[in-house]
Amino acid sequence: MPIKVGDRVPEAKFRVIGPEGPVWKTSDEVFKGKKVALFAVPGAFTGTCHKMHVPSILASADGLKGKGIDTIAVTAVNDVFVMNEWKRATGSEGKIDFLADGNAEFAKAIDMTFDGSGGGLGTRSKRYSMLIEDGVVTKLNVEEAPGKVEVSGGDALLGQL
Repeated sequence: MPIKVGDRVPEAKFRVIGPEGPVWKTSDEVFKGKKVALFAVPGAFTGTCHKMHVPSILASADGLKGKGIDTIAVTAVNDVFVMNEWKRATGSEGKIDFLADGNAEFAKAIDMTFDGSGGGLGTRSKRYSMLIEDGVVTKLNVEEAPGKVEVSGGDALLGQL
């Protein structure tokens, strides 16, 4: 059953690049005691994700922070190295935390996956955004189609705060 408003984010681990290379970051480290705007995309560098979703997050970043968001993060079913290069390519360093969910463990735990194997992508995360306060989902916006950014973009979440 997909995660819903009122649910607690499950225990999970993400990969991030630390000062000395890849490290694990737990869901508690990301969400506990914080107000987090989390966005998920089907894949780094893919057309909609790269040209529409992340730019919408960046355009709304100051507004989100101004409304009390402690952390803005994006997750995708990609490895930590791809996510790190994507962060650099989008100019998001210091603005958005990029959380690699390489094996789709987080996406599966919240039942937000889809089968992209027809396009050679394998298991991927659905496109969504959510507001999480101290580990509990308070807003959730899931896109009906993976190629759209209508309800999950930065401006949509900003409008919900």
